[in-house]
Amino acid sequence: MLQPILQQAREATRSRRFAEAAIAWRRLLEIDTGNVEALLGLAQQSLAAADARAALGFLDRAVLVAPRDKMVHLYRALAFKHRGEIAHERAALVSSLDCDPYFYPALLHMGMLCERLGKRRQAAKVFRDVLKIMPLEDQQSPGFRDAVAHIRHAIQEDQAGLERHLESVVAGLRGKHAGAGLHRFDESLQVLVGKRRRYAPEPAMFHFAQLPPLQFYDESLFPWMAELEAQTEAIRAELINVLAESREEFRPYVQHSPGAPLNQWAELNQSHRWSSYFLWKDGKRVEEHCARCPRTSAALEAVPMACTPNLSPTAMFSTLEPYTAIPPHNGETNVRLIVHLPLIIPPGCWFRVGNETREWQPGKAFAFDDSVEHEAHNDSDQLRAILIFDVWNPYLSAAERELVAAALNGLGSYYRGEA
Repeated sequence: MLQPILQQAREATRSRRFAEAAIAWRRLLEIDTGNVEALLGLAQQSLAAADARAALGFLDRAVLVAPRDKMVHLYRALAFKHRGEIAHERAALVSSLDCDPYFYPALLHMGMLCERLGKRRQAAKVFRDVLKIMPLEDQQSPGFRDAVAHIRHAIQEDQAGLERHLESVVAGLRGKHAGAGLHRFDESLQVLVGKRRRYAPEPAMFHFAQLPPLQFYDESLFPWMAELEAQTEAIRAELINVLAESREEFRPYVQHSPGAPLNQWAELNQSHRWSSYFLWKDGKRVEEHCARCPRTSAALEAVPMACTPNLSPTAMFSTLEPYTAIPPHNGETNVRLIVHLPLIIPPGCWFRVGNETREWQPGKAFAFDDSVEHEAHNDSDQLRAILIFDVWNPYLSAAERELVAAALNGLGSYYRGEA
């Protein structure tokens, strides 16, 4: 009974015989009051007739039946757009993306909404994500091809604006460091604003040009490392004390918001299986934690941690629960390296950077470039714990470090410019 009516409705819709389709959709609802396809079909027709109120009536019924249907939430967003209810439109788009973070029509509409609100920079960031996940060109409808042309133009304008902004941020420093040989920095900015293509390593945010593509760095580059290793027992004792008295203060390291694409992080998102106790975070010392770990904080203050206002250093105790794996991923930039000081290492724990795999050895520190793909495994039945902090890449000059710090903060201020 249902199938012939459903086929009739679909065929009438494809043939643009909308009056006939509406009759078939309504007949279908008389038999199956919660048929989501019929509710969507009637909502779509109502939107085509500019009757957003009627469309929302159908869509509200559909939400009750299928709260995780991304199309239902997308059409609700379109109905709210017709009514000029921006807050509800945005909430519906967030709900659609929460159902499927890679649902490119909802992502496209989110970018368009940002544009309508005058937030062109935020729109460009969303449009970049659309380009990553949209169908191949030969699979795109003519209407969508027009949208793609629009978003490519918007991205080009944003890249030009970002370039002008960053040049204004570093202009004074260029004068200060005239003659210092800034060609690597210049190439890095050109990559950032889309003028050049970069190659591996693959940092998620900022690639500095012409740094050696190393995985693990030779310890001879870090004359302070031996003294750090000499503090291992004292640091481990403070960690054990914190674990015994304040385990609840360790926070999940992966904390993505609803609607964000999780990719390989789905299993660890908001999970204490990989957790951190920060001593420095986003460039700021966590005073309460450092006070509880005075020997550790003193040891960290004695090493040249990377200092970028608002961003680094970051230093933390990192724990990995038994039988837990940190999946392959890339860090944000190659301008700084990550140092591990292994503290609690049961057998069966290992770490891979690029094509080199190591087992942690208690008290034996190493530095690596986390913009190269890396992963970690605790295949034991016990907790693994290490001290992690960041240092500058030793192949950056003092001038380059200062320029990089300014550029990274400029990148943040550019996109914060539209609240």
